Formats: sequence, structure tokens, C-alpha cells
Amino acid sequence: MTPRPQIVIVGAGFGGLFAARTLANQAVDVIIIDRHNYHTFTPLLYQVATAGLDPSEIAYPVRAIFRHTPNVQPLMGEVEAIDTIGRRVIVQASGETRAIPYDYLILAAGSVSHHFGLATVAERSLGLKDLPEAVALRNHILRQFERAAWSDDPASRTAATTLVVVGGGPTGLETAGALHELVSRILEQEYSRLERPITARVILVEAADHLLAPYPAPLQQAALDQLRSLGVEVVLGDPVVEAGADAIRLKSGRVIPTRTLIWSAGVKASPLAVVLGVPLAPGGRVPVRPTLEVPGLPGVYVVGDMAYVEDERGPYPMVIPVAKQQGILAARNILRRIRGEQPQPFRYRDRGMMATLGRSRAVAWLYNRIPLRGYVAWVAWLVLHLLWLMGFRNRLNVLVNWVWNYFTYDRAVRIILEHNRAGRASPSRRTPIVPVEQAVEETEIQRIA
Repeated sequence: MTPRPQIVIVGAGFGGLFAARTLANQAVDVIIIDRHNYHTFTPLLYQVATAGLDPSEIAYPVRAIFRHTPNVQPLMGEVEAIDTIGRRVIVQASGETRAIPYDYLILAAGSVSHHFGLATVAERSLGLKDLPEAVALRNHILRQFERAAWSDDPASRTAATTLVVVGGGPTGLETAGALHELVSRILEQEYSRLERPITARVILVEAADHLLAPYPAPLQQAALDQLRSLGVEVVLGDPVVEAGADAIRLKSGRVIPTRTLIWSAGVKASPLAVVLGVPLAPGGRVPVRPTLEVPGLPGVYVVGDMAYVEDERGPYPMVIPVAKQQGILAARNILRRIRGEQPQPFRYRDRGMMATLGRSRAVAWLYNRIPLRGYVAWVAWLVLHLLWLMGFRNRLNVLVNWVWNYFTYDRAVRIILEHNRAGRASPSRRTPIVPVEQAVEETEIQRIA
């Protein structure tokens, strides 16, 4: 009996997930490899970071997605290398290195933050590319306000409660709007009974002289007006050039005191692109044929943010709809190859763009010809994102949270969850509590000694 072709998909994001769903119940064996055991609905990461949603509401276990699909096997592991000659994927999993053979390979490992060579920014900034980063950002923001509550130094309090978002794309605008609602509607009120009440600032910094570069000028202006009406400070045409522990510096020389620098100004392809050993395009992306196959590497396909393919307008953008459509086409082209048929070229069906800026504020450019703004655009954004979310339970939970937040302004997930750092005492070995007088005496003894 002839063995069935084995297809390995690296990445369980939108490109990899839709490729696997296209191959479901076909006469092939599919293995999905991802460093996480869940698929993340990345458009709502900023709501996790701003305490609006619980992480579980935008994530869905990959094994649950393919529970009733016998030919698809998800595996959790870190891809270390790809042997394109021996057709093997080298994976690190559970402390062991394994080699997974493939007949066809789909690389859909996505992208990472691009800091444009700014070393201090890369070191000091907080990203928003995956669920662990979103949770880390939420922890950081809440901890800064707790830190400000204890501080007697006005400069320290200002740095702790000034939040800077870099990047004028949809992610930057959505994050800035949600942050402003969090600090102005909730945190400032909860810390108002302090002797020195906290006043927070949210600043959006964009290197260009406009927001939302792909949008028409009227919608760019509408987005700017809506952000400023919300209370977000917007800085245009003045990029960040340096970041320190308590401040950032802009190209103009302006210094903004802050301990929270959220970076959404650029992305580049996953470093996994390097292991293919082919010359890379701008942004570290892999040049592919219109069929999404890598030239010189038979059976290897690259989709989504990692793929560099052009049409008459230039390279396709690194956005979710492109990844989904490319994942589907790559899977279909593999099936065509197996059947001896000609593969089809990629043609992007652009349904438009949208970004929400806060409560009842949004802009949308549907099918690149229908402009929406304000409340109508916001409702359209809500409906479409609910429909795109994976799993009925997640959709229901998110809907309930959105309705609750809309009427109460409450953000229920304002909890700090951090793993004990290395060397930190466990609860059973913490320093015993002693009376104040004894503690003072011990301090005086240590000072004299």
C-alpha cells in the first residue's frame, strides 16, 4: 500500500490554521507544529493587555479544533532547523530533538516586532505580538500604577503613569484608545483616594505625518480627530530614537518621561525564514512564486507574514486576510500537485480595513470604496470580530464582556499574575513576620554594624 503524503505545517496562526482546515479529511497526513498549544485571535490581543478580556477568551486549543479530524495531528514544539535536502523539520520538544519528515512543507510562522536597529528600544519596549506578551503588558501597566501609589517622588509617579504607544497603524490606535479608557475611566478613579491622586497620560507617537497609512486621507483625519477627542495625545512626524528606564527621546530632542513603551511600529518575518538558506526580501520575508512555492525548494511553501509575493501594486501587506487566503491556496496547490494538476497563482481578495479607537469610535474602509466612521464603523468592527473569533463559547464570553464593559466601564481582568522570578523565595520559605519594634531594632543593629 502506497503511504499517504505527509504535510508538515509550521505555525498555528491564521495561515497555518486555514491551511490545515483545507487539508482536513483529505487523503494526506497533516502535522501542525507550533510553540504554543493554542491558536490566538491576535486582533484582540490589545484587549487582553488593557484588562478588557481574559486570555482564554481569545485563544482556542489547536487539538480541540481538530478533535474530529483524524488526518490532522497538532504537536507543540520549537522548530530549530529545516533540512530541505533530506526533507525533515528539526523540532525541539519536551527537552528532546526530533526530526519530522515531510513530503510537503508549509511555513506559516508569522512575524515578530521590528525595532529598525534601535537597540535601546528593543531592550526597553513591550511588544504585543502574542498572548504571553499581552499578559506581560497588562501586568506591567497595573504594576506601574501600584508603584505610583507608593511613590512620593512626582517625577517617578509621572514616569509610572505615562503610557506611550509607538505606531500609527490599527494596532497602535486600538491600543492607545483602550489604554485611555482603562486609565481615565477606571484606574484614575480607583487611585483617587490617595493623598496625591494619580493623573495618567496616554501618548501615541507616529513617525509619519499621518495615521493609518493605507487609508484615504479623510479617514486618516477622522481617526486623528476621534483619538484626540477621546483624550489621547498624538505626536506625528517625530519618531522615537532612544529609550531609557524612565524616559524616551524623540528625533526632535523631546524627552517624554515614561516606564511604559508599547511598540507597534513595525514587524518583520519570523527568524525561521533564515533557516531556509535563500536570499530574503525586505523585512526578512521569503520570496515565493505566485503559487506560494519557494524557488529552488520543491514542496516548500511559505504563507502569511513570512511570504513575499507581489501584484501590480507591490508586495502584499502583512495582514490576517492575506495569511488566511494564502494558507488556503497553499493547501489547495499541494492537493493539485498530488493529483498531477497545475497549481493556481495567488490573487488577494481585499475586503477592506478597519480599526476601532475606543467606545463608539472607529474607522473602516470596506472593499476599498465604502468609508465608515464613528458609531457605525464601531458596530461593524464589533460584529465582524465576533464572527471571526474561534469557538462559540469564546464568542459568547467576549460578547458578554463587551456589553458589560460598555454599560459599566468595568475591566474585570485587572489582576497581576506573574511567575515567581528565579531565586525568589517560595511562600513556604519567605522571611517570617516579626513585630515592628523587633524589625526596627534589627535595622538599627545592621546600620551600626
